[in-house]
Amino acid sequence: MMFDVRSLGTILGVWAHPDDETYLAAGLMAVGVRGGARVVCVTATRGQEGSWDQERWPTATMGQVREAELMESLAILGVTEHHWLDYYDGTCADVPFEEGAGRVRAILQEAAPDSVLTFGPDGMTGHADHKAVSAWTTEAFNRGGKTGARLYYATQTPEWAAEIAPRMNVFNVFMEPGTPPTTPRDQLAIAFALPPDVLEQKLKAIEAHVSQVEGMMAAFGPDYFREATGEETFRLAGGR
Repeated sequence: MMFDVRSLGTILGVWAHPDDETYLAAGLMAVGVRGGARVVCVTATRGQEGSWDQERWPTATMGQVREAELMESLAILGVTEHHWLDYYDGTCADVPFEEGAGRVRAILQEAAPDSVLTFGPDGMTGHADHKAVSAWTTEAFNRGGKTGARLYYATQTPEWAAEIAPRMNVFNVFMEPGTPPTTPRDQLAIAFALPPDVLEQKLKAIEAHVSQVEGMMAAFGPDYFREATGEETFRLAGGR
């Protein structure tokens, strides 16, 4: 049975870098928007340290490049509400916890989401920024989530991890042992297999992040991305 995205109500996604939201939740966001739901996206940093090629994308201008890529990607998905926390890439773990959690909480309380999507404590890839964003968002939800709201952590199935992760690790995507996190299919709260048209919309949104995806797209091709990103999976982390 197809997961009913309408059950998520108003969606708030809280992520660390431009493109995190696209890989993990583009389909949910796009279908939410199509159905008339409010969809709000938060990005903690502009991904300034994410250059794969200093000649084409020097670190000094990487923030502007990735900002433009994210805005294009969100436009493809139909998402019009976006907030930057504007921390520098790679420094989220150094931000005072109360500050980071407080800033997420302020957005959360204004948006009053029914569903909050973010990383689990593992950060999906082990990235310290991802872990910090997870901690801030969890604290913000516990303190400020509305009655009936739910918090979801991004996860993968064991089958996905066995099949896809080794190929991604050619590009060192998963930085620590224990990543990606896995959850047995029967324990997932969200298992959204993207319909073909939504998957193509997601692929276009991924391709908008040119500075990040060009190398992998050349190495693997679009069919790989359809296989790797064709389902979005989350586990339930908390409720109010």
